[in-house]
Amino acid sequence: MIGNSQGRLQDRRPLSIIDIGSNSIRLVIYEGIARSPTILFNEKMLAGLGRGIVTTGKLDPDAVKRAVEEFRRFRALSEQAGAEQFFVIATAAAREAQNGMDFIHRAEEILGTQIRVLSGREEAYYSALGVISGFHPANGIAGDLGGGSLELVDISGETIGDGITLPLGGLRLQDMSKSSPATATRIARKELTRAKLLEAGQGRPFYAVGGTWRNLARLHMNTIDYPLAVMHHYEMGVESSATFLKQVVRGDLDKIRGIERVSKSRRALLPYGAAVLQEIIAAQKPSKIIISALGVREGFLYSLLSPGEQRSDPLISASEELALLRARSVNHAHELAEWTGSAFQAFGVDETEDEARYRRAACLLADIGWRAHPEYRGTQSLNIIAHASFIGVDHPGRAFIALANMFRHEGVFDEAISPQMRALATPRLLERARLLGAVLRVVYLFSASMPGVIPTLKWETRPGGGLALVIPRLHAALNGERPAGRLAQLSRLTGRNLELVVGD
Repeated sequence: MIGNSQGRLQDRRPLSIIDIGSNSIRLVIYEGIARSPTILFNEKMLAGLGRGIVTTGKLDPDAVKRAVEEFRRFRALSEQAGAEQFFVIATAAAREAQNGMDFIHRAEEILGTQIRVLSGREEAYYSALGVISGFHPANGIAGDLGGGSLELVDISGETIGDGITLPLGGLRLQDMSKSSPATATRIARKELTRAKLLEAGQGRPFYAVGGTWRNLARLHMNTIDYPLAVMHHYEMGVESSATFLKQVVRGDLDKIRGIERVSKSRRALLPYGAAVLQEIIAAQKPSKIIISALGVREGFLYSLLSPGEQRSDPLISASEELALLRARSVNHAHELAEWTGSAFQAFGVDETEDEARYRRAACLLADIGWRAHPEYRGTQSLNIIAHASFIGVDHPGRAFIALANMFRHEGVFDEAISPQMRALATPRLLERARLLGAVLRVVYLFSASMPGVIPTLKWETRPGGGLALVIPRLHAALNGERPAGRLAQLSRLTGRNLELVVGD
């Protein structure tokens, strides 16, 4: 009899979060409470609860009917997935509509749990936590654009500063402007004068949260032929995106490549999201726009972690989990992470804090492709890393981790390897990825991908700037032609005299 699948971490307890927004309602079932959360199931409906609320003061009746019917499905899905905890949060439309609490009470009866209706301050707080959880570290102004409101908050590391909620959500702005993006621009400009915190954001990033802005970013990727379709930590230059945003505000969407992939209900709100972003840029003068895939839901999940878990590195946590699930030995992966740090020191390679994190992650992930055919282990590893739902890493860092693993499998002198990832990596990161790949190619031949040997291997300096890789006599039998050949490749790459010796 076949037992339970080993593709999931066995110590996790699934939980569900339903996020009732002004435009969309989403169910997300997570594998468990974790620093880098993994999604088991994700489904949304674009209900449009907040449509028309400016003129009627009430939730859209058709949207209410559709939402209530969908809640039965969402509860059944949560139970089917084995969710042991069930949280429901609601934002602007539910808290502001005259019939909002009636809707909430009906939803609570169906879902069988209490719904937490967030105040504007709470919504801004959890949105800020979402950004804090997704970046290492965050330092700038975060803006969460929903259907009913815009939450702005100043973030510096783990510190949440001033915040404000403004009535600039996409649906609300569409209603207030009577479907005129030009009028919406003037409304946004006036409302943002109340957001004095934007002045403190000058020269710092703006973190854009919310589905409308993510869809804008996806379209921007298409216009510049960006090589990686990963939304989290995608960066839009302020000047380079100006023409694009003007085009969207004009409503000239049909000419934008990829617009057909945006749902019609989302598409209608893009000009209003672009108008708000334009006015934020004008008011804040940020260094760049960074897209966050994490928002209120993830911030709420982050709040459930212990303080110690919150302080852990999300990239390293996710890499450790993937190594546990896919590598031959997670202990071997940890040995690599420690040993390559010493190797880089021996070679005189200085590392920034982020570069050291990325090297550690690359080592933890160095064996995740071992089940693939030998000809495709490098490609599979690169693809998994390039497209994984990692947080706490920018796109150049992601490219470094992916390329280091590609070089480890495919060799370090193939200039045709992954031009897409090369385009993302800085020259410095590309050089270091090649070096790390070359070092891994040497050391793997001594360890057979199992722990115990790597910590015993030492680098010693030799006269004239040379280095010797010293193998303890206990493991002298591991020496041979293949390791010597790989060391010769490393010598060619670094331009240093390298030798293998057996110690006492």
